[in-house]
Amino acid sequence: MIYLDNASTTRLRPEARAAMQAAAFGNPSSIHAAGRAARKLVEDARETIAESYGGDPKGLVFTSCATEADNLAVLGVAEALRARGNHVIASAVEHPAVLEACAALSRIGYEISRAPVDEDGKIDLSVLERLVTPRTILISVMTGNNEVGTLQPIEAVAEIARARKIPFHTDAAQAAGKIPFRFTADLVTLSAHKMHGPRGAGALWIRPGTPIVPRQVGGGHEFELRAGTENVEAIAGFAEAVRAAEAERSEVVPLMERLRALLEEGLRAAAPMRVNGHPTERLPHILNVTFPGVDGEAMVVALDAEGMCVSSGSACASQSLIPSHVLKAMGRGDEETRASVRFSLGRDTTEEDIGAAVAAVPKLVARLRAISPVVRP
Repeated sequence: MIYLDNASTTRLRPEARAAMQAAAFGNPSSIHAAGRAARKLVEDARETIAESYGGDPKGLVFTSCATEADNLAVLGVAEALRARGNHVIASAVEHPAVLEACAALSRIGYEISRAPVDEDGKIDLSVLERLVTPRTILISVMTGNNEVGTLQPIEAVAEIARARKIPFHTDAAQAAGKIPFRFTADLVTLSAHKMHGPRGAGALWIRPGTPIVPRQVGGGHEFELRAGTENVEAIAGFAEAVRAAEAERSEVVPLMERLRALLEEGLRAAAPMRVNGHPTERLPHILNVTFPGVDGEAMVVALDAEGMCVSSGSACASQSLIPSHVLKAMGRGDEETRASVRFSLGRDTTEEDIGAAVAAVPKLVARLRAISPVVRP
């Protein structure tokens, strides 16, 4: 199997698996020896992850996934600041976890503004500034897009938000571990399984002093912001994945960039296509392309039959037939949007994998175009 869908999830790296297997089994809330061992593991992991990105460990709240972290950020801040205002700004290309949280807020009286993006998927800072009102209580702009890879100017967004004393959230699930990254925003979402860690582990880093209320209540876990016994094994794997990703980033990222360039050049030479996303300011592991006249889902199925795993967009929206909201926001029509395919690389992607894709895709494009009801001779 040739796996080129690492933006959806990544293979668990051996170091993370070993850390999970060696994890203490006790309940970290228990005061006996087994509980204390588990608590130490959780706190050591909290310190490893937070300090890897320049943050205070006391601000890192473990969650079950990035979606939960996004929900806690958007809904938790909105509720905490409801007396101050009811306006939330999110970019038009955010992950569904952010956009659906905003939709939930709109149903109970909040005003939601979607900051538009250009044809490369990048937000316009001047438009973002004009969207801000005296009742704006949160801005959410992802670090790097999960479908097309475009990087956003989050440092500049942070300055805009800071000058107006508005909390700023960024979903960094795809970016952390793949680009030089620090906790610039007030709230930052992380995900373990996007960086060769385990599924079932995410985190929200919250800058001290940021107003937020819990969305999940019960015991006093995670600084009383996320009730529920911590997933000690997954947290151990998460911390090891972060440590290893940062340690090898200077070697792995240039390799991914080189392989992505080989893939893009090979496909351009053999099949009509359009690359979606910013040409230079983008994540190193994502290549999203449109093959005119080819149904993206059909391409995914055809490549699967050839033993190759790719996707036609966000894994969290892949069961829906609705065209990608990201490509729509970038000005693509329904036909172009449905003709898109996302290839995404990981630390274990090889040149042989890329060669196989370059060999297989053009033949499939030609075959699918020949039978497409959209394409006419």
